[in-house]
Amino acid sequence: MPVALITGGSKGLGRALAAELAGQGWDLVLDARTAGVLEETARDLRGRFGTRVVAVPGDVTDAAHRADLVAAAGALGGLDLLVSNASVLGAEPLVRLDALPLEGLRRALETNVVAALGLVQEALPSLRAAEAGAVVVISSDAAAEPYPTWGGYGASKAALDQLAAVLGAEEPGLRVWAVDPGDMGTDLYAAAVPEEADEVRPTPESVAPAFLRLIRERPAGGRFAAPALLEGWAGPGGGPR
Repeated sequence: MPVALITGGSKGLGRALAAELAGQGWDLVLDARTAGVLEETARDLRGRFGTRVVAVPGDVTDAAHRADLVAAAGALGGLDLLVSNASVLGAEPLVRLDALPLEGLRRALETNVVAALGLVQEALPSLRAAEAGAVVVISSDAAAEPYPTWGGYGASKAALDQLAAVLGAEEPGLRVWAVDPGDMGTDLYAAAVPEEADEVRPTPESVAPAFLRLIRERPAGGRFAAPALLEGWAGPGGGPR
């Protein structure tokens, strides 16, 4: 079976995407910093879908942990898909640039950009060997729009977008997609803007099927918006809505 490695896979979009892939028969390696929550997610997915799900707790900024993740995928038979979903905000709640702690910006860049590239570098031999290797990085509309207080986080996602674009040019045998999932009701958003936490937003589960479209249809690499991917698509094997 194909194997996917998803960082930040214990909850939110990472967990929703893991469930979508497990439902299609994928085996999974999941990463998150909180071991208990991660293992609960892995147990749930194993029980619901019967696929192999390996939980590897740790911090993606740790090179040894990144090596462990790729090794876990290798033990399942290889690596077909890498999803860089783990992210930090840099400040909780978000603040204007004139108040953004520089250490918070460094942390966002280290997690959202440097660690994502480090994991790609670790995984490239396996991805190149796959029949249909692919990389997905989770972007944000804050990477392209000047939303007040989203400057540090948005800058990290803009840098991640550029890395993905260059990786796609340098690795023509892979598919490399940056995906903006749009607004979602997640813990990350609640931490970013707590005063808006009670507003109704799309669930990660409603957004995750957009990624299946990419994986199934394998368009040329580039930057995509999940809402656009969902338009007129009824899911795997389905026709237009």
